[in-house]
Amino acid sequence: MAEFFLELFSEEIPARMQAHAASQLASLVAEILAPLNPAGAQTYYGPRRLAVSMDVAAEVPAAQISERGPRASAPEQALAGFLRKHGATKEQLTQEGDFWVLNKIAPAMSARDLILSALPAALAKLPWPKSMRWGSGGDFTWVRPLRRIVCLLDGEIVPFQLGPVTAGNETEGHRVHAPGAFAVSSASDWEQKLRAHYVIADAAERRKIIAEGIAAQAAAQNLTVATDDGLLDEVTGLVEWPVPLIGRIDDNFMDLPPEVRELSMKINQKYFALRDQAGRPAPYFAFVANLAADDSGTAIIAGNERVLRARLSDARHFWDLDLKTPLESLLPKLEKITFHAKIGTQRARAERISALAGEIALQLGASTQDVNHATRAGLLCKADLVTGMVGEFPELQGVMGGYYAAKGSYEGAAEIGAAIRTHYQPKGPGDDVPRGTVATSVALADKLDTLIEFFRVGEKPTGSGDPFALRRAALGVIRIILENDLRLSLGSLEPDLRDFILERLRVKLRSEGQKFDILDAVLAGGRNDDLRDIMRRVNAVRDFLATQDGANLLTAYRRAANILRIENGKDGPHEGEVQEDAFTQDEEHRLNSALRQVQGDSLSKFAAGDYEAAMREFAGLRGPVDAFFEQVTVNAELSKIRLNRLRLLAKLRDTMHQVAEFAKIEG
Repeated sequence: MAEFFLELFSEEIPARMQAHAASQLASLVAEILAPLNPAGAQTYYGPRRLAVSMDVAAEVPAAQISERGPRASAPEQALAGFLRKHGATKEQLTQEGDFWVLNKIAPAMSARDLILSALPAALAKLPWPKSMRWGSGGDFTWVRPLRRIVCLLDGEIVPFQLGPVTAGNETEGHRVHAPGAFAVSSASDWEQKLRAHYVIADAAERRKIIAEGIAAQAAAQNLTVATDDGLLDEVTGLVEWPVPLIGRIDDNFMDLPPEVRELSMKINQKYFALRDQAGRPAPYFAFVANLAADDSGTAIIAGNERVLRARLSDARHFWDLDLKTPLESLLPKLEKITFHAKIGTQRARAERISALAGEIALQLGASTQDVNHATRAGLLCKADLVTGMVGEFPELQGVMGGYYAAKGSYEGAAEIGAAIRTHYQPKGPGDDVPRGTVATSVALADKLDTLIEFFRVGEKPTGSGDPFALRRAALGVIRIILENDLRLSLGSLEPDLRDFILERLRVKLRSEGQKFDILDAVLAGGRNDDLRDIMRRVNAVRDFLATQDGANLLTAYRRAANILRIENGKDGPHEGEVQEDAFTQDEEHRLNSALRQVQGDSLSKFAAGDYEAAMREFAGLRGPVDAFFEQVTVNAELSKIRLNRLRLLAKLRDTMHQVAEFAKIEG
């Protein structure tokens, strides 16, 4: 096997594109070199380079190739086209059955020739989210100007052309510490020489250096780093020679909301937030320089502190300016913001959320005060969309409204602010749900209004398309209700919207590794407008079926349902009242008595919501059911007795259906 190595060296590649581009490059090269049986692929990426190495065979061996051509009876034009396509003559063809067949030997091809012939065109098609043309490169595009290409096969240059650049064996190191080109002879030589030229080629190694370095710097001052894997990945793609450093935040900016301060540091400067030993925001920040300074970074730290002061001064300006205007005064501006062309303005939406939040709070048994707070929070929850701070940092919508509302002079300002702050939650699977009656009412109202309105105007998710994140909104409704154990009726929703939410519940259960067949069985049993109640029934049935009594009763149910299906197919449904005077065996009496008791005791407990107790009562059916099937012949010779026994089985089936339609349970 020979080592193939390719490096594409360019101007700075956006950090967010690097990892995916490296993966695409490796896949593309492996596909092109597939005839060489590539193995052991290794990818590298960084601010100015993508690279891949792999072991390949020295050549593609010669092979016998058979190409079936047109029918022997086909027109001459068809045969001529086939010969022209394969560069063959008619004398080279043989007739096999009704078809012409061309048998030829494809000669062996060296790995070098395959690379030269196939790789350049494939690399030119490497997909980028955005690309550019530059200089005299003509129509060739790349994410940023391409400067050098290294292409080696067992240390020998494979000199293909890609745009304005010809592949060679030279690359470059760090811009500042080691400018200029140098030659490499293999992947390992490349990686070692880059390290000597102040470049860490491996992204995973750079990431580890950054994470451990800023943690160590912070620990030296009794601080910890706020976890932010996304920022860590981004910074890994911004530096070639990472040098972690710590800077200080001026004390007069520490009264800004921490979200404002830390988002400004992250978005604008790629700084890491730090925490003190109590977990509170600390007046320090961590960052990563791309060079090792002679003064141990003193000047670099001072420069970054100066830049941060300017950034936070801007944030201070927006904060102070926004505080001068109460949120209520901003409501008229929402009339100028269209939420959706078919739905209306954000002002109209805020009024709908306000009314719905009050209704939900009432359903949840809230006090008059909490209902009023939920109503007010719903009305104000979108007002921060027109504030200066949210205009600068859209990620802070909701958060800033919470801060501004909490500073209001009205009664309940703190609780209203907290509700506004969390009303977008949960934003994702790992996000917390709001807590408390007011906060949950507003968050539910926000999501339900979105669902109701988009369904009303026909903008429903289709296939994989969900441009308005309605699936996420439905999942948010489910999580808020279930994780807060809320009893909330969804009966007022349109049936298709209610079905949509229930389908999201199925998806949620599937993602958690749970079977959703029990959910389907419970839903078929009726009463489907209360998610909390549905899941309590699901859990009760699931726990019951996990017992020996439950498993055996399910088996008996299936046997009964199967008998009824077969016999109904013969002479129609066997409906009607069970006639006790038609019983001829004690087992019939015992089963009928057990069913009567379950219908009285168990189903009344089920109707009252005591599902666990109801299922314990159901366990009492197991003995009589087992005895019935062991001792009683359902298809008796006398039709009256047979009909009565079938009706008894139908009574068993229908009694169990009042809990769940057990036929839908798999296994």
